[in-house]
Amino acid sequence: MLSIETQIERTQRLLDMLEQDAPLLAIRVAELTQEHQRSAKDHAAQLTARARAELQRLQKEQSKSALHAAG
Repeated sequence: MLSIETQIERTQRLLDMLEQDAPLLAIRVAELTQEHQRSAKDHAAQLTARARAELQRLQKEQSKSALHAAG
């Protein structure tokens, strides 16, 4: 199993990549129909939201672990 720090690092890296890719996604899907553009952008937004939620969950878990270790 990966350490919590490694999981946080990987999740943060994924989130950064997704956020940086947003403008490029718009270019890549520009020639698609409006429906397909919307679908692709919605999927990317959902993936970004999941990654952000996972990062927050991992950070809370790390904080709890630190408190238990200190206490």
